[in-house]
Amino acid sequence: MDKLLFVLMVTCLSAGCVQAQVDPVARMNEVSFDRISITMGDKKYDVQYAKTFEQRAQGLMFRKELCEDCGMFFTFDTVKYAGMWMKNTFIPLDVAFIDRNGVITDIKPLMPHSLESVGSSKKVLYALEMNQGWFANHNVKVGDQITIHR
Repeated sequence: MDKLLFVLMVTCLSAGCVQAQVDPVARMNEVSFDRISITMGDKKYDVQYAKTFEQRAQGLMFRKELCEDCGMFFTFDTVKYAGMWMKNTFIPLDVAFIDRNGVITDIKPLMPHSLESVGSSKKVLYALEMNQGWFANHNVKVGDQITIHR
């Protein structure tokens, strides 16, 4: 009888531990994002703003869709060769890497769920993720200027 009670207790405790693990989708709801306005060409866009480590780490993970002109603007802590990956990201994206002067240095495709780091060719301070094809469809290209409105 004592053996059966022990097995039942271990089973119940194990089940409780499994339920106590953090659900990544629930964790996503804990991270809130600021908003920032940027201008490309003659059009102003209001996008989500990832400026903290937690916000940058979360990025666009777990999202199933992104509206036409929605995106996420990232500010890094220092000017650096930056890299982005797509772990737990369902939406195909393009990333524009942007230097400290607001000039786009690269525009690169990002594939859903890829763990490959896609990097900038130069040191940058910012990145902007938009739906895949968005930059081409809006005639935004490498060398273009982005104005950041804080």
